[in-house]
Amino acid sequence: MAFPIQRHRRLRSSAALRSLVRETVLTADDLISPIFICRGENVKQEISSMPGVFNWSLDRMDEELEEVKRLGIKAVLVFGVPDASEKDAIGRCAYEHNGIVQEAIRRIKERHPELIVIADTCLCEYTDHGHCGVVENRDGVAVVDNDASLELLVKTAVSQAEAGADIIAPSNMMDGFVAAIRKGLDEAGFAHVPIMAYSVKYASAYYGPFREAAQSAPQFGDRKTYQMDPANAREALREARSDAEEGADFLMVKPGMAYLDIVRALRDRFDLPIVVYNVSAEYSMVKAAAMQGWIDERAIVLETLTGMKRAGADLIITYHAKDAVRWLRGEK
Repeated sequence: MAFPIQRHRRLRSSAALRSLVRETVLTADDLISPIFICRGENVKQEISSMPGVFNWSLDRMDEELEEVKRLGIKAVLVFGVPDASEKDAIGRCAYEHNGIVQEAIRRIKERHPELIVIADTCLCEYTDHGHCGVVENRDGVAVVDNDASLELLVKTAVSQAEAGADIIAPSNMMDGFVAAIRKGLDEAGFAHVPIMAYSVKYASAYYGPFREAAQSAPQFGDRKTYQMDPANAREALREARSDAEEGADFLMVKPGMAYLDIVRALRDRFDLPIVVYNVSAEYSMVKAAAMQGWIDERAIVLETLTGMKRAGADLIITYHAKDAVRWLRGEK
């Protein structure tokens, strides 16, 4: 037969035809917008390493939430930024009734009941050492105690559910954290509250700007004894399998861009919704290059988020959420 037998370009000949056969479609329903809530009054403080992202005080966070709602984004991921004076060795303010996240959740559910509120469940923002659990000294070496940390993470999750969180999102990477939190929620009367597990969270260099935003950098050492080695893929499947067996309702991969092979691997093996976190440095690198005029920010962001969905993500947590929806809607 004469070459070419197939002409693939036939389906690319116009914008309308390309749209008709498009396999992956990105919408506002796919996106979750993070929000940072801090103490104080009249605070809208831009995070220097994350242009366009702010720390909000309780009395001003409605400005952000109203814009999120206007754009049709249905879910926010709430991070708390307590005062330094509130922090201690065991992160007590993470699970106090009047903790910053608990106050934020109650206010959001009261004023914006249609929004899905996802509560980040960890201790790193609330401990004075910046680690995601309880630190103990073992023969002169500081070690994060897994099981002691679980007890406090359960208390944190329950307090967030009591405040009205729709979804609990534990990000600590302790062994058995899903089982412990599921049991704690069920016993406290919150069997209906789902768990969005940070199942595959790598010890990544892509978290730097977030640690400025949340003031959560470890004061000594690193998190490599509990977060995953970036070189490992089979281990990610073991982590995800454990969480699924322990009762997770969502499985998350974090970060996103360098780990889309892991997103695809989870999508191919699990029937649970898959979430990917487009993390702070991924956001900041795009912003920095766009500010220099080196890239087309709109095109880069939409291509990146579409790639994450094409890899198998059902949901994408991203600081680009509002801009992405504006662009999808044809707004500037």
